[in-house]
Amino acid sequence: MTIREDIRNVAIVAHVDHGKTTLVDAMLRQANAEGLRADTPERVMDSGDLEREKGITILAKNTAVKYRGPAAAALGLPDGVTINVVDTPGHADFGGEVERGLSMVDGVVLLVDASEGPLPQTRFVLRKALAAALPVVLVINKVDRPDARIEEVVSESTDLLLTLATDLEASEEAGEAGLDLDLDQLLDLPIIYASAKSGAASLTNPGNGGTPDGDLECLFEAILKHIPGPTYDPAAPLQAHVTNLDASPFLGRLALLRIHNGKIHQGQTVGWARSDGMVEPVKITELLVTHGLDRVPTESASAGDIVAVAGIDDITIGESLVDLEDPRPLPLITVDEPAISMTIGINTSPFAGKVKGAKVTARQVKDRLNRELVGNVSLRVKDIGRPDAWEVQGRGELALAILVEQMRREGYELTAGKPQVVTRVVDGKTMEPIEALTVDVPEEYLGTVTQLMAARKGTMKTVANHGTGWVRLEFSVPARGLIGFRTKFLTETRGTGIASSVSAGWEPWVGEIEGRATGSLVADRAGQATPYAMIKLQERGSFIVQPGSQVYEGQVVGENPRGEDMIVNITKEKQQTNMRSSTADAFEGLTPPRVLTLEESLEFAGNDECVEVTPEAIRVRKVILGSEERYKAAAAMRREAR
Repeated sequence: MTIREDIRNVAIVAHVDHGKTTLVDAMLRQANAEGLRADTPERVMDSGDLEREKGITILAKNTAVKYRGPAAAALGLPDGVTINVVDTPGHADFGGEVERGLSMVDGVVLLVDASEGPLPQTRFVLRKALAAALPVVLVINKVDRPDARIEEVVSESTDLLLTLATDLEASEEAGEAGLDLDLDQLLDLPIIYASAKSGAASLTNPGNGGTPDGDLECLFEAILKHIPGPTYDPAAPLQAHVTNLDASPFLGRLALLRIHNGKIHQGQTVGWARSDGMVEPVKITELLVTHGLDRVPTESASAGDIVAVAGIDDITIGESLVDLEDPRPLPLITVDEPAISMTIGINTSPFAGKVKGAKVTARQVKDRLNRELVGNVSLRVKDIGRPDAWEVQGRGELALAILVEQMRREGYELTAGKPQVVTRVVDGKTMEPIEALTVDVPEEYLGTVTQLMAARKGTMKTVANHGTGWVRLEFSVPARGLIGFRTKFLTETRGTGIASSVSAGWEPWVGEIEGRATGSLVADRAGQATPYAMIKLQERGSFIVQPGSQVYEGQVVGENPRGEDMIVNITKEKQQTNMRSSTADAFEGLTPPRVLTLEESLEFAGNDECVEVTPEAIRVRKVILGSEERYKAAAAMRREAR
């Protein structure tokens, strides 16, 4: 095998909000990357509207920096080393993006927050990196935080590395793959102390709350010294793996490739190894490489390069480009199985089609879901025997909510059902996905969180008190126990708690879990919600619709503190008299309604409810709108249960 020293392919991995995208920003600015201007916004890699709004990375993206420092000269490369950087998501629901990103690289830079330490997604991405035998550079980020605890976090990170490596070596997965990890070499990993926001880093501990005394030079040197260059077989034919997809208004679909062996040229005819096993000749109409933030045309690329090609309209992730005369397809990319499902169908409410230009037909919704499958390897769409609805499976609630929100912004109207857990049957036993949940809360909420998790069949694994007034709790909990958990958790901890989870495998079904303890206020007729009616009804519960908004029969307009639903007339108007003006007391004493986001609506919805999603509004509604029909359906279910 031959090594290319002029390239390093590296992924930045971490838990959500530990600073991956900010670190990539700092690397681009220090390297004076192409396409980076003075007015370039922060978190430049988070290019999507949803990514900027939520402050999280949803899609894995790659960029490239040209490093020309002393470490490059020491390798005899005065023109510099191209470092291809893949920025991966930090949320567990987008784990498929992480797995794809790791398939493109030869090493990882693991970021860990100097205060929070390793969290569930840190464990997830690190295990995936070790399973792929990728070397690790550890970066302790945000060391300038006033609550930083650097030495403890370094110890926790190395302990996690050793634990994962030991567990992985003893697993069936390692035996099948022939994985052999050198534990001594793993523990000798380089440690960088950084403040990505300041663009500062050093090899020495600056002390808790201190700022590193150098720029990112030590990080670039660590990447060059500890992340190997890509290896390839000079005698092997072309082998290039499709790891991602993009689109250009001028070139159409772009396939992002990691070239493992051979060379590829613009205008060349190569073999497209499809997922069905067929090899089809295709022409490379355009070949692009990444420089900074820009993709620029190139005549050729060789093993180790990450490139984009145009000219293959139907190519999908996991397929390969090969030599036509000697085709050797690479294995398809595999990701963990989905854990959460949701029924998505056309909008069936009385307000369907009221938004001008909205996409409302079953064909349009199904075509959009099919397009999502092309670029999202962790998603599944299953037929449920209905022409107007489908079961969509994903890693978690957030991943499915992001899909629905993207469709809403693209002008689709649809109905989204309450998220449900995906089960499987093994040896006659029903198995369900289990999550490893980590919770950070002030000490006074320790009992509250423990009770909350006990009701959801959560088992406490560890408790850690760092002496700062905060405690860290780790639970093993069924994935369905976390459906609707976040809103309740934030309410009980007064918005101070931090919770995150990651998949921990499958275990036997643990029994029924209590659902929402409150009922719904349900409109009994169509009309306009009036302040007069809402003032009269607010002592019965809280509202989730605004005064003056249009409602219909069966729409959920509020929450009943009691456990049963209450049918209400929210459209009742005040009788006009000559005693006072009709609007004088319109809003007097009316408690402001809650405005639910899409994720909050999905969490709020009961078992017999769903969410109507349109470009202009999000409404919670009953699956069966008519009260009489709901009563008959409930009675029939009770008879069947007996």
